[in-house]
Formats: sequence, structure tokens, C-alpha cells
Amino acid sequence: MQEKQAVIIGAGPAGLTAALELLERTDIKPVVIEQSCHMGGISRTIEYKGNRMDLGGHRFFSKTDRVMNWWLRLFPLAPDMQSLPADADEALQVMLLRQRKSRIYYLGKFFDYPVTLSLDTLTKLGPGRTMLILLSYLRSAIHPIKDERNLEEFFINRFGRRLYKTFFQSYTEKLWGVACVDISAEWGAQRIKGLSIMRTLQHAARRIVHAREDLAQKGSETSLIEQFLYPPRGPGQMWEAVAARVRQGGGEIWEDFRVDMVRLEGDRVAAVEAVHAATGERRAFPGDHFFSSMPMRELVRCLQADVPASIREVSEGLVYRDFLTVGLLLRELNIRDGKREAQGLVRDNWIYIQEPGVKMGRIQIFNNWSPYLVADPDTVWIGLEYFCQEGDELWSLEDGELIDRAAGELASMGMIGPGEVLDGTVVRMPKAYPAYFGTYERFPVLRDYLDRFENLWLVGRNGLHKYNNQDHSMLTAMLAVDNILEARTDKSNIWDVNVEDEYLEST
Repeated sequence: MQEKQAVIIGAGPAGLTAALELLERTDIKPVVIEQSCHMGGISRTIEYKGNRMDLGGHRFFSKTDRVMNWWLRLFPLAPDMQSLPADADEALQVMLLRQRKSRIYYLGKFFDYPVTLSLDTLTKLGPGRTMLILLSYLRSAIHPIKDERNLEEFFINRFGRRLYKTFFQSYTEKLWGVACVDISAEWGAQRIKGLSIMRTLQHAARRIVHAREDLAQKGSETSLIEQFLYPPRGPGQMWEAVAARVRQGGGEIWEDFRVDMVRLEGDRVAAVEAVHAATGERRAFPGDHFFSSMPMRELVRCLQADVPASIREVSEGLVYRDFLTVGLLLRELNIRDGKREAQGLVRDNWIYIQEPGVKMGRIQIFNNWSPYLVADPDTVWIGLEYFCQEGDELWSLEDGELIDRAAGELASMGMIGPGEVLDGTVVRMPKAYPAYFGTYERFPVLRDYLDRFENLWLVGRNGLHKYNNQDHSMLTAMLAVDNILEARTDKSNIWDVNVEDEYLEST
């Protein structure tokens, strides 16, 4: 009998999860088509002169046991990080248990993230600003805005107008490049639905009673978790291992092939065609099932069908936000938090930059994610994130100019002194964040149109145009495989990931 085949567009977390699930649970052969030579999509690890960079920072944590168990089955929890050899690949296929620490840099000071109404926070804000924040919050609690229409109203209802303007507005508008009033409240509902002043206070009180939570941390909002799993060599290590398993199990992964055509037969996909980036070779990939994690706008452009004008208008109006990371290797990072560590390095995983006069959005300190990301432990390896649009002024700067600008902004905030930068590199990531503006308010008609193709499964962040975390993207792929096994053509359970209470960033 002819072997059944599933064609998977994209080798990110969703695509590779689908491939391994198909291999382990079905008799369907997965064929993955990836436009680059990297595994993991935005979750890949970039290596530069022995130093490894995590694009965006990927905490391996999920409220869904199915995803947590999937990770730990491949990479079991390491009993002792100090006992791991630095040069044995198999020995390093484990998960490190890491403590989370994030802070906000604002007014030249550091504030805990998420914001807590601690004595430290109130002291740094000062009595006048603190009183205005509390009064503003009480007003919002007593008279909330009804029928939240945009992200600004979402924030105000949960934190009050003053706290929103103090800690949320500048960073969020820096991230998206538009005003919060122009962003759908749905973004907040997906990312931080359960986070509020009251939930933060409840979390703080629970910490006093229970000194340490278990790894599952079921009682905490995702934004409040205090520990997470992490592969020693970054998230890409996991996805490279998954890709190796797929190949060993008989699956195929075609690298550097870009899908540019989706052939249809009625309400089914018959095949996709892809072109090799370097040679121009064109290949057709027929299949019984098709998974797409490519951006929806590009998918619609590839459809070989008479797509209604209204559908094309919505898909062309979808907006994506891009970002770039400037990696800097430093002699020392001049940040002090009052508790100088043994090596003089603060413990933050990342620092959110709220200063309006600085274009930088966030700083990652890779030493604190894993010591195996840094070639020389006597140096500090950081990633400075900038949010932009592909082709705009910032995106188009030469790498050297971006490195100089990033170093200059660090110096302007007093975080480095002269001569601290040893080396630097730049990584650009297009379509990192699907946006909730543009034609997004008309998105349901596009969803309904694509759902009609019964053997086409949209998965992942860009595949669904949803700002999902890594675990949510994986879960969409798992559910798609479930549906195939159950002969289910309805896709509503996939769209419900990170919408139903079971998957939300709350319990």
C-alpha cells in the first residue's frame, strides 16, 4: 500500500512537534519543509564565536502537563548542573531548573517585574506618585470601563490609569509601534488575562506562607512563575534534537526550501511546491495531510485558487512586528541591585527598558539563562532587543551601526563604562509577532475560509496569527494530530488553545 504522508510547512516548535507526534503515534510519514537551515524558528539558538543567543528568551514552562511531560521525556531534569560535562552532547540533553528574575528599568531605577506594591517599589516611586497610583487604581476598581475596546482600557481596568502610564504604556507602544488604543484588547486577554494588582498581591502573600512552590506552579499566573526549565545550550538544542529524532524515525526535513504554491483539489490540499533558495530547484510535495505554520498572509498568496477579494483584503491587511537582537560581549555589566553577587553579576534573566528616550526594549543576560551559553565565564554575554518593521530605518542600519547604538544606549543608562564592549553581532527576525490591529477585527472571515480545507491544519504562532507562547504552539500541533487520529475535520479545539480556561495563562 502507498505510504500516507503529511507535509509540514515550517520547522519551528509547532512543525517539529507535529512531525514527531505523527511518527510516534500514527503510520503517517512527516515531510517538513523549512525555508532556512535552522531548526526551531524563533525558538532556535544562534551561535556566535562559541557564545549562544536565545532570540526573545524561551522559558520552558507550561500549565499543560502534556507539554511539560513531552519536554521532560526528551530532556529529563538534570540532578545537578555542576556535575554536567561541558563537552558531552548526550550528557547535556537535559533540562536545567532555573530561577526566574525579571525587572523593569524606569526613572533610572529597577522595579520588580511584574510590578509589586512592595515597600521597595513604593519607596522608589515616592509618596506623591504612589498616592496618585493607589487613588487611580481604586477609581478603576470601583468604576471599571465597560466593554473594553482596546489594550489601553484593558490595562486601566486592571492597574489604574496612573500605573498603566508608569509601567506599561511606553514599553507596549515600543513593542508594537502603535498606540495602545489602536491594539485590540484581545492581546491582553491572551497574554496577561489573569494578571492584576490583586493577583500580584495574592501571589506575594502565598510566597510568605509557602516558601517554595513545586515545578508545576499551578497556583501562579504564567507572568508570576518563579522557576522554569531550560536546555543547557538554549531552546534550539531541544529542536535540533527533535529534528534528529524525526530523521532517525524515517521522516524527512527539507532545508532552504521556500513554499510558494499550494495546489488545491476542491476543498482539499493536494500538494505544495517549494523552491530551493540557492539552486532554484523546484519540488512538489504531495500529501494526505498538510500542516502550515507559515504566516497566514503568505499562505493565502500561495493558494492556487480564486480566493474571494474580501478574503485577500483581510489577509493582506494582517500586520506583523519584527525585531532584532544585538548581542554584546562585555568585560563587565555595571548594574547593581544592592546585593552584589560573587562575580558581580546581577541575577536577572531579562530587564525591560521602560525609559521613553531609549529605543531598546529589553535586555537578556544570557549568563543567567545557562552558563553553557557563554564561551568565557569571565565575560558577560547579553542580548539587546529592538522592535521594528522589516525595512524601516532601524532594521536597515548596518550591523556596526546597530552595535554602536546599542552600546551607546547602555552607556547612557550607566550600565557599561568605556572599553567594556569586546565584540558584538546582530540577528534580525522578521514576522516575530503577529499583531492585533490592521485588519485583525475582520479576522474571523479569514479563519472560516481557511478552515474549509479539511486536510489543512493551521498550527503555531504565525500559522494561526496568534501571539502564542512556545508551549501553546506545540499544543496546537498535538491537537491537530489528535484530530487526524479521530477523523475530526472541525478545527475549533486548535483555535481554542490559549483561549479556553484550560489553556489560559491563569488557572
